[in-house]
Parts: sequence; structure tokens; C-alpha cells
Amino acid sequence: MAAVKSDIEIARMAQKKQIMEVGAALGIPAEQLAPYGHDKAKVSADFIHGLSDRPDGRLILVTAINPTPAGEGKTTTTVGLGDGLNRIGKKAVICVREPSLGPCFGMKGGAAGGGHAQVIPMEDINLHFTGDFHAITSAHNLLAAMIDNHLYWGNALDIDVRRITWRRAMDMNDRALRQMVGALGGVANGFPRECGFDITVASEVMAILCLAEDFEDLEQRLGGIIVAYRRDKTPVFARDLKADGAMAVLLKDAMQPNLVQTLENNPAFVHGGPFANIAHGCNSVIATKAALKLGDYVVTEAGFGADLGAEKFFDIKCRKAGLKPAAAVIVATVRALKMNGGVAKEALGAEDVAALTRGCANLGRHIANVRRFGVPVVVAINHFTTDTDAEIAAVQDYVSRHGADAILCRHWAEGSAGITELAERVVELADGGQADFKPLYPDAMPLMEKIETVASKIYHAGEVTADKSVRDQLAAWEAQGYRELPVCIAKTQYSFSTDPTLRGAPEGHVVHVREVRLSAGAGFVVAITGEIMTMPGLPSSPSAERIFLNDDGHIEGLF
Repeated sequence: MAAVKSDIEIARMAQKKQIMEVGAALGIPAEQLAPYGHDKAKVSADFIHGLSDRPDGRLILVTAINPTPAGEGKTTTTVGLGDGLNRIGKKAVICVREPSLGPCFGMKGGAAGGGHAQVIPMEDINLHFTGDFHAITSAHNLLAAMIDNHLYWGNALDIDVRRITWRRAMDMNDRALRQMVGALGGVANGFPRECGFDITVASEVMAILCLAEDFEDLEQRLGGIIVAYRRDKTPVFARDLKADGAMAVLLKDAMQPNLVQTLENNPAFVHGGPFANIAHGCNSVIATKAALKLGDYVVTEAGFGADLGAEKFFDIKCRKAGLKPAAAVIVATVRALKMNGGVAKEALGAEDVAALTRGCANLGRHIANVRRFGVPVVVAINHFTTDTDAEIAAVQDYVSRHGADAILCRHWAEGSAGITELAERVVELADGGQADFKPLYPDAMPLMEKIETVASKIYHAGEVTADKSVRDQLAAWEAQGYRELPVCIAKTQYSFSTDPTLRGAPEGHVVHVREVRLSAGAGFVVAITGEIMTMPGLPSSPSAERIFLNDDGHIEGLF
């Protein structure tokens, strides 16, 4: 039996087209593309602006059950579905996020799809790419530097040093940087104060870039970032420090979407990368809207399970950008469902229909949740070779009883040929006029009620708790005019609850909000729950230990 090739080996064998040829197939003139080498390019803002009069295609969301160590394959399915739609004669464009270096060197090792459903150049996309994350990190830290510089030169804005809310950022998992004291070493180094780092994908600058409609909107949002408070508790904005213009300049090129291709040479936008457990978890609005003008169908993903990524896609991205999703795909695997049913990872290879059936409760909850937003659903069973006929039939029977279809997909092994049945069903749903999208809560609802609504209706929590200081802070923001903002709940991705070990579909659990942060520029309020960290740490054996350059000059270890 021949050895199964790794993702990176498959990607390395790809017959790539020149990126200008990929762009031409979408109707993008060569002069409107800024190439980064031969296989990736940025699409100019002028070209995107010129698309405004075109009709929109159908927007398809790919989401998933709660992730497990067994794997689900959401990005792989997103890419595979895009290829599958093109295979059946539809003009489809894929929109996904850029991977963060933190997970690449931490647990995941890469995030560009897998098997024969990948976006390429895989190594570049996972490592530095076109420099967008570096630009975001630089803009974020420029603002941090200007805050401390303002303090050093007299503090004309009367910033209360105890109430500086803007932290620093870097795109790496480094737990040692979570909480620090900076500016030590004497008068020349400024005023010592407590500070810390967040990972770049949790930065408000990342969220702003992904939600901004154009460069002017970007600069306006950057200026609206609240960096600190005065002694009278009035906010200090980035524009008060005159930082917004320079920050926007640093992001000028990063704002332009990145065009690449799949293994089957179909177009894909890879742009922006906020985490879904600590941010809103969607690719950029500008890329999605450009794709909708260029294709008849746009396949996009939202990070982690539907309780996080899909909810934020609907309640934040679609609400703010005026997007109307036509259909949703929920990705599940037999292996992950068995883990939700109590099977240990090392025992997943054995058939266990009873455990699988128990674990399907997680899938059922996600189906109901997505339908709550008025979006029709189909389930994609991402196939593994260990899946048995009885297990696949059990999933399909369960989903059928919930009024939906579960379609077996073999795109990892077969590429687009293995996912055409799902592509046909997605077209039926998207063109069928069944979608009646509506957000979960109205803009006018008080902030704490919005948090409680998500927790009760999506997580099935029995109670939401928060200290008086948290409730008072939310009330103060409402008084300052921020009541209309949506909420972005930072929660573990592994469970509907805030306990990552509680799998399945728990009911009646308690969600404790330990901290709230106002992302006034991005336009949402972050509610931090449980033990979630905005600066992750590396695992005991990080992927970085297995990533290296081989004797042929090729990168190994990304997967």
C-alpha cells in the first residue's frame, strides 16, 4: 500500500497557474493586480471600487461542530466546496482567513486546507504570506508607542496611567508576555506601568481591517479606538494622539485582498485572520464583497464551531456589512462526533455507533442554532478512512430526523470529484429562496441582555454571571453611546459551555463574564468568559519542534 502523501507534499506537486491568469479568469486586468511573486497578488482598491454596480452572487457559509483533537476539516471543506462548485459548472470564489503564526508553530502546523483541497502556495500562506499580519502588528504597536511617548512628553491629554487599555501585540503564542511591567530602567525610559501583549489576531486593528469597507472607513475606525481614560473617566481615542493617519498608512497595502488559487486553479481570496474564540473569526468584508461581485457563488468560513464563528459571522459581520447569507454548511466528522459521545482519541478507529449517536447531540444543536438565523443548512460529513458504513448511516439518519441532509464528502482524498453531491445540494439551497436571514438580537437591546441572549439561545446556558464592575462598565458604555454595538463573546471553542472538557450539548451551565473590553473602532464589545486567553501559550510539544528546511531547501512540518 502506497504511503499517503502529506498536505505539504501534495501542495508542492501542484501545477500552479500564473496569478495573472487566475485573475484574468475572474475578469481582473493585470494592471489591477500587484503580484507578490508568480502565484499570489493583491487586488487594487480602485478595481474593487469599480465593481459596486454589479449584482451580488450567493453567499455560502461553512461552519462546523465544536472542534476536537480528532479533527473536523472546516477550511478543507470550504476549499473543496469551492472547487466542487466550479467542477459542476458554477463560477465560485473562495474566501478564507490568513493563518496566524501562533497556531502554525503551536498546535495546528498550518491552516490552508488539507489533502487535495488546499489553497496554494501553502507554505507562503502559512508563513508571512504578503506581510499583512506584520503590517497589522506594526500599526498596533505604533499606537502603543505613541501612548507612552505622549506620557513621556508631558501627558497633555491628562491620561490616567492606571487606566490605559491599549496593550501591545505580536503574532506568536508567548504566555510570558500576557502580563508585564514596562518602561523600567530609569527616567529616560518613561513611566513604569503594568502592560502586556495580545496575539495579533486578537488585536482590534485586525478586527478593524476585516470589517472596514474601504481605506476611508479604515482610517475612521482606527481613529475611534479607545486607548485609555482620563482621571474623569472620559475616553482618549487614537485620533486624540494623532495616530490614526500613520496607522492607516501602514495598513494601506494590507487592506488590499490577496488573490491565490486552489490546487485545481480556482480563485481564492485569503485575507485577514481574526480568531473566532477571542475575536469575530471571519475573513475581511472587503474580500467577501469583492468576491460576491466577481462570482456567482462565494464560499466563506467562520472560525471554530458554529457557536462562535457562525454566530459572530451572522451577528457582527453580516449585520455590519449588510450581507445576506443564502445557505450554510455544517462540517462534521464521524471521529469528532464519537469524541463528543465519550470515546477517547486513541479508540476512535473502532466502530461505535452508540457513542456516535450520543455525540450527534452536538451536531443537532448547531443545526438548530444556524436555522435560528433564518439560514438553510446542509451537513457535510468529512470522510475519514476509518469511518464505517454503519456510522455514516447513523449520522445521516440523525440529520434526516432534524429535517436536513448529511452528505458524505471525499474531497480530502479526491478533490472536487469527491464533493460534487454537496455542491449540487448547496446550489439548490442557495437558489431556492429559503433564506430569511436575521440577526439573533436587535441593535437596541442593552449590552448585558445581548450577552445573555447569545448565552441562553446559542450556548443553552442556564445563567450568565458577572461582577458588579463588569455590569457597571457596560452601563457606562451605553451612556457614552455604545449601546447599539453587537457583542463578541470570547469563549473556549471546545464546548458550548466555558468548560473545554464539557463536550456534547450541555444544558443549564453557567457562563461567567470576567472582563469586558470596548472595541469602539471595530464596532463591538468583547465579553471575556471562563479561562480564555487573548495571548495563547505553546503546548508541551509545539509544532515548531518539527518544522525545518530539508536538504532540498523545502519546508517540512507544515500540515
